[in-house]
Amino acid sequence: MEDKLVTLAIHTYQKAQVIKTLLESNGIDVYLHNVNLIQPVVSSGVRVRIKESDLLAALKIIENTNLLDDAQAELKLETEKKKAVLIPVDFSDYSKHACEIGFNYAKNIDAEVIILHAYYAPFFPSTISFGEPFYQVQDNETLLVVTQKAQQDLDDFAKFIEKNIAAKKWPEVPFSCLLREGLPEDEINSYCKENKPVMVFMGTRGKNQKDVDLIGSVTAEVIDRVKTPILAIPENTPFRNLSQVKRIAFGTNFDQKDLVTVDSLFHMFKNDIIEYYLFHVTSKQDTWNEIKLSGIKDYFEKQYPKVTIKYEIVDANDFVLNLEQFVRDHRIDIISLTAYKRNIFARMFNPGMARKMLFHSDTPLLVLHS
Repeated sequence: MEDKLVTLAIHTYQKAQVIKTLLESNGIDVYLHNVNLIQPVVSSGVRVRIKESDLLAALKIIENTNLLDDAQAELKLETEKKKAVLIPVDFSDYSKHACEIGFNYAKNIDAEVIILHAYYAPFFPSTISFGEPFYQVQDNETLLVVTQKAQQDLDDFAKFIEKNIAAKKWPEVPFSCLLREGLPEDEINSYCKENKPVMVFMGTRGKNQKDVDLIGSVTAEVIDRVKTPILAIPENTPFRNLSQVKRIAFGTNFDQKDLVTVDSLFHMFKNDIIEYYLFHVTSKQDTWNEIKLSGIKDYFEKQYPKVTIKYEIVDANDFVLNLEQFVRDHRIDIISLTAYKRNIFARMFNPGMARKMLFHSDTPLLVLHS
């Protein structure tokens, strides 16, 4: 009869490899499961599995080491790691507004707040000749001035937060400030990959921003690249706390992933008094679209009988005007969408619905990932 596999322990990839090497050097076959094949070094929760008949021998080999104890402590630390909300700031009034909403949300879910400011340090390229490598030579004095100014601005912002907390205007939530050198969209993306915050809150200027601001908008780039839920908050957003939200509209293309996203949306707010509007944007009058919307509505009404769900078709012709009319008619507080992975050419030449809404609406935009 075939000897079945049993799990000896659950480790990070690095420690799983250590134990694998140790046991295999003693003639015991070891199998690693749940390894991220693309980036194995960042894998967590890797299962170290061996044949059941080898279990006693394996335990004897490692009983004099602290590998298992270290791994279990590491897993416990990962499990107990406090939830965090990320708030990138540029010290503008609209980023302060987003910060206030982020602090209130962090208080509601018992999370800490990470304030991130990324600054761009100038560089001065050396003389370049054809066929020679390109080097970037930085002026150390200029770099120091830029870094000091960025640090001072961040320190002042921290004092602004502490002042609001002391005055009871903002909830008392643990927070820390992080300064990074680089393009903001790159640093936000890197932080989210490394630390996996539960939400990113970003302030935006809203639909009245100048055309020059639309080119390379940081918020738009973050929406396209970051896999963490993102709430883009225009400066004219009336509410200060997500608990004040009463109506949320969710845009769907009838993709199967949308069902998962809507489900996560319900769990995120956990408020039975919120009204949800499912909407689909199309330029064609197709009865099947209404049938599909009705079907999704019925599905979620069965799953969440206490939740109020409605649906509507939004005409893609004059999309911006029709969307604004839809938002006004139903007094929508937040528009939510599912983010789909698109390559750089699609982002350049065929802007997604999220970008269009970001640049042409004063309604907060919540972008989720299925």
